This record gives sequence, C-alpha cells and structure tokens, in this order.
Amino acid sequence: MTLSSVYPVIATKDVARLTAFYRDAFKLNTAFEADWYVHLTAGDGTGAGPGNLAIIVEGHETMPAGHRGVAAPRLMNFETDDVDGLYEAMKASGAPILLELRDEDFGQRHFIMQDPDGNLVDVIRLIPPSAEFAAQYSDAAVPQ
Repeated sequence: MTLSSVYPVIATKDVARLTAFYRDAFKLNTAFEADWYVHLTAGDGTGAGPGNLAIIVEGHETMPAGHRGVAAPRLMNFETDDVDGLYEAMKASGAPILLELRDEDFGQRHFIMQDPDGNLVDVIRLIPPSAEFAAQYSDAAVPQ
C-alpha cells in the first residue's frame, strides 16, 4: 500500500466564510470547489501539494448518520518559513491570537490563533531545539 495523502476535513455551517479565511491567511489554492465542499492545497491547485485542507458543510449526506454535526474544535499545524510575517498580518486583520508569537525549547517559533469556527491554528516555523529536546528527535528530524 502507498499512502498518497492525509489531510483534515473541517465541518462548518459556512463553507464560503471558512474557505475565505484559509485562502487568505495561508494563500492556499483551490483544487476543488462546490457549495458544500472545498479542497485547498498549498501546492499548485492539483491536490498534490505539500499540504491539503478540506472544508465540508455541516450535515452533508456524505457523512455517516450520527456524525453530521460540527466536530469539536481541533488544533491544526501550519508550518511556514515566515511565521513572523504571518503573525503580523493575522494580528493586523483582527484574527483572534490566543498564544502570542514565541520561541519554544522543543524547536518551534509559533503562535496560535483561532479560525472563524473556533478551531485552533498553530502557525509554526521550525527552529533549532535546545540540547535537551534535540536528543528526543530522530537524527533525520532535528530542526535546523
């Protein structure tokens, strides 16, 4: 078996609003768009990019019965090379910043904001971890 992609699908009451938020905040491209479902990608719009996110309308019949409501808020990570610039842009736009921009010993410079549906969005730039945390990474995965 070869896995070709793994990505979150967020259920929402307002597909257009949530899609606009993620398109604007992260400059995502559209691979597929209907009034009930949108597939966004950080790549060229084909769905084969480095990151994908899908948004589906709450209650859609393609969801199993008993699972058609909006899921509990979740935390999604978005890695970028310009966390400082995105932080300033999101702050200026009025996005709710729940954790101010800061460096973590475990190897991240990040902030956490909230999307219009209450999901948590952790925006991250990998940085070198402290020696203590570097020892917890596999050799191939230590942020530089």
